[in-house]
Amino acid sequence: MTSSLHCLYSFRRCPYAMRARLGLLFAEVQVELREITLKNKPAQMLAISPKGTVPILQVFDATVDGAVIEESREIMAWALEQKDPQGLLDAKVLHQANTLIEQNDSQFKHWLDRYKYADRHLEMTQTEYRQQGEAFLQVLEELLTKNLYLLGDRVTIADIGIMPFVRQFAHVDRDVFYSLPYPKLRLWLQNWLEHPFFLQAMTKFQPWQEGGDDVVVFPSSPVLLDGVSLHHPQ
Repeated sequence: MTSSLHCLYSFRRCPYAMRARLGLLFAEVQVELREITLKNKPAQMLAISPKGTVPILQVFDATVDGAVIEESREIMAWALEQKDPQGLLDAKVLHQANTLIEQNDSQFKHWLDRYKYADRHLEMTQTEYRQQGEAFLQVLEELLTKNLYLLGDRVTIADIGIMPFVRQFAHVDRDVFYSLPYPKLRLWLQNWLEHPFFLQAMTKFQPWQEGGDDVVVFPSSPVLLDGVSLHHPQ
């Protein structure tokens, strides 16, 4: 079965793919979601993006039919440029948001990978890698002492762009993370883990198979908060 929707290749547990899905949810943009397995990447995905990393968004519209967006940051931005009902691309803080996301992607992710896979990086101990990563957590904690969200009292692209990586850091060793002196960050993360948007972003789907009959539409219906406020109490 073919679909006229934009097409997102995704992997549920990948933090880059998580933030792309969150961007689509906040933008209320529906796509055909194709869940992949990393050990058996579909040929159709590799044909449009030979580097073979997710997320990948193939856009089908009148102006850029078939265009491929290969970076999660660009997918978030593209989606929110289509529609941004919650104002995640707030012009007043957009530069700061992009700076934070860049710090996450270029510095924090470096230490996160070494903390998570310390047995592959023997130059330092796992504790030392964690402590290096905590430099960014300290930045986030300081921001959250002033605001409900990273850059104010409303969600911005910084929150959805960074949260999946903090989640991954926390899940390396939950006991250690929840003993660290970052109470505002812990609350921020916990609120996100319980948020209806994130829960919908983490829906499990069977891996996509070329030639299959089922098209997975994501989100499957308009995203509703059912009375849940975007402004979590502290």
